[in-house]
Amino acid sequence: MTAAEQGRPAGPLSVSVANLCRRLQPQVSARTAAGFAEVLRRLGGPLQVAVAGRIKSGKSTLVNALIGRCVAPTDIGECTRLVTRFQYGTVDRIEVVFHDGRKQVLPFAPDGMIPADLGVDVAEVSHLEAYLTSAVLQGMTVIDTPGLGSLDAASVSRTEQLLAGGDRAKGTEDTDDTEGSDELDDTSRSAVAGAEAVLYVVTQGVRADDQQALAAFTAATASREAGPVNAIAVLNKADTIPPESVEGADGDVWKAATVLAGKQAELLRPRVADVLPMIGLLAESAESGRFTSADADVLRQVAALEDEALEMMLISADMFTSWECDVPAGVRLRLLEKLDLYGIRCATEAIRAEPGITAGALRRTLLDSSGLAAVRGRLNTVFAARADGIKAAAALASVTALAHASGDQAERQRVHDAIEVLLAKPEAHQLRLLEALTLVASGAVDMPEDLADEVLRVGSNADIAAQLGKPGGARADLAVYALERAGWWRSFASFGATPAQSRVAHVVHRAYFLIWQQLRDPTGGRR
Repeated sequence: MTAAEQGRPAGPLSVSVANLCRRLQPQVSARTAAGFAEVLRRLGGPLQVAVAGRIKSGKSTLVNALIGRCVAPTDIGECTRLVTRFQYGTVDRIEVVFHDGRKQVLPFAPDGMIPADLGVDVAEVSHLEAYLTSAVLQGMTVIDTPGLGSLDAASVSRTEQLLAGGDRAKGTEDTDDTEGSDELDDTSRSAVAGAEAVLYVVTQGVRADDQQALAAFTAATASREAGPVNAIAVLNKADTIPPESVEGADGDVWKAATVLAGKQAELLRPRVADVLPMIGLLAESAESGRFTSADADVLRQVAALEDEALEMMLISADMFTSWECDVPAGVRLRLLEKLDLYGIRCATEAIRAEPGITAGALRRTLLDSSGLAAVRGRLNTVFAARADGIKAAAALASVTALAHASGDQAERQRVHDAIEVLLAKPEAHQLRLLEALTLVASGAVDMPEDLADEVLRVGSNADIAAQLGKPGGARADLAVYALERAGWWRSFASFGATPAQSRVAHVVHRAYFLIWQQLRDPTGGRR
């Protein structure tokens, strides 16, 4: 059983914050103490990642691909208007959580999905808890959100208290005018506020309003240290980007998506660590078992068609389903629903290159073509490797917010002093660095562009060479450079910085000094 399953914080920083909460509980009001209990509960669980984005951006499809099972409904219905938390459980089940705290247990539908009809009054439902025996969910809870501008007026307050939605300032008025707006709906706001990391989903390349839409999510998680440490973006439906519209794509769809993802990463910087292209539908079908050996057989039939006929069919979805051939139109439609034209083209090319390819190998080819592996790899780099720091920072933000919400100045000061004592410890420097990075990334502390880039680089990477901006550098050279930069930032903090900049500079100086110490240690910091 993992530490998370036992309800214990998994890392030393989380343990320190948990101990702080326990020490403070007898010294604060009952309401604040209850909030601390919720913080402790979260510290004992896996990292909570909200999949966020606009309506119809493919969030639920991406959730299914990440989990490896088709469980999240992708068609618009009552379930897609609810926040759903997918977490690890020893028995597959759904809990419908009502506003009054009641819970009703439901089985999954025969097809393995959350039932389209919950059999309850959705207006009374707060959110859904879905428990799955999925190994992926042992280390990460995935939160599927309805998205921007997706709710009707009756649904606005549905998950106000979800996952400590109470972290939002009390007394904030809800607005009913959410349909079609660029503002974050309250359901998604509560879910993201309760998350510790965010995976943004965007589509169709660089859109003029993407920055505004994603900023809404960032604003909702501002107290959660949202930024390049715990946020990445996915450019979904990469296969729908016309390659001829992207300079430098050379007619290649994936290259076009990669170029646009790079441009979008610049646009969204520093809100996210990276933007990665992906084809969610292809990933979902290949990873969740939707793609079958029968589908492989149909693809072999399609691949056997004359070159001219196949090229004409792959011009559009209508042409693919209406073209006269031996493969029934209904069968082709089902194939299209699973792979779309891009996936069908990839599969037929693979079959023609290797006629004896097995269904399993063909599935792996489709999975490789989806971009899911790169997204998972980045999730591990950005989220999993920093889970302890991210969770601890999120917990401290919640503790601070709870103390401020109490209205008791003495209580607020008591909590503030306790946090300062914790942050003064050398082992808590990572939290200081996360705080400094967030201040710079959010613009709260204005830094010259080159220095801001350096802060983001040092704070956003787990690998030392990447932190120093010298990948592949020799250990001795890296040590010299780290000490040199430590001295520079110390001088800047003392002589060239504003008070706000000086606060950040001292943290960066300390980060470089600790890197230098680690590089000088012949064991690499391992004891």
